[in-house]
Amino acid sequence: MVPLPADPQDDLLPSATEVLGYRGPTACAAAGITYRQLDYWARTGLVEPSVRPAQGSGTQRLYAFRDILVLKVVKRLLDAGVSLQSIRAAVDHLAQRPEEALPGITLMSDGATVYECSSAHQVVELLQGGQGIFGIAVGAVAREVEASLSRLHGERADTGENVLGFDPSDELARRRNRAV
Repeated sequence: MVPLPADPQDDLLPSATEVLGYRGPTACAAAGITYRQLDYWARTGLVEPSVRPAQGSGTQRLYAFRDILVLKVVKRLLDAGVSLQSIRAAVDHLAQRPEEALPGITLMSDGATVYECSSAHQVVELLQGGQGIFGIAVGAVAREVEASLSRLHGERADTGENVLGFDPSDELARRRNRAV
């Protein structure tokens, strides 16, 4: 969960102790997956919502930005033909990495194994060894997810209040949200 920065002039934005989450349909739109995939991955424990898990019939799961980033990475790995076993290992590995380290990671795969590279030198070494066939720059995926979420609705985890197109660096969006 990522606490959002407070804006003392804006009652519509979460304070530093409040958390913004995204409902399933928003997570699907940002990650480029179907709701059926999202539900299956949550039920099997591949990618579970970290803001609010489902708590019985009628409750809404809330996904954090990091969860959606991992969903999009999983989708890319599946599209590239990586085995589910290797994807689970990659998801577990990403879960252990601090969020601030994720943009500097490139995931490389030969289709069977997923490797983490955190420098251009490591990518070149892997390619020279003939192991890497394709790579996913997690930082680029994070920017895509941020762009998608800035156009979609978030929700405050504490109050359930909708936050429209929240982008913490976008002053114009904050002003628009105040006018709503």
